[in-house]
Amino acid sequence: MTRDKNLETARLQKEIGDYIGLGPDSLVFNYEETPDKGTKLLVITLNPRHNQSFLFHQTSGSDKQDALRNMLDYVRTHKERTSSWTIQWSDRGDGGLQTSYFRAKNILEALDKLFYDRDPNSITVFSVMLNPMS
Repeated sequence: MTRDKNLETARLQKEIGDYIGLGPDSLVFNYEETPDKGTKLLVITLNPRHNQSFLFHQTSGSDKQDALRNMLDYVRTHKERTSSWTIQWSDRGDGGLQTSYFRAKNILEALDKLFYDRDPNSITVFSVMLNPMS
């Protein structure tokens, strides 16, 4: 029996969301075909509190399902392989201080996730802090 790729995609996306702890209204799965005939997957989180989106993680694979399986492998173990970061920032047009939390290997990766898909001049970063391990 041939497995329906759309059902497999939906199942993997739901499982990833369950591991992250976010529902379908808070996650976007962006797929990009790469020149080497593979698929790049970017999982974006949506934060309704500050009306912003941030990069959660990026993987790749030979096709959508392979990229999703690689993302699922990542989310199952990312807490053991990454640190927790708190970034306080403000949108240039808004005076309010925002606080966002990221899991990343280092400070540069945390900032890359904050600045993903936006003009770096549109945000002012006030502090980046490595959170204590729990």
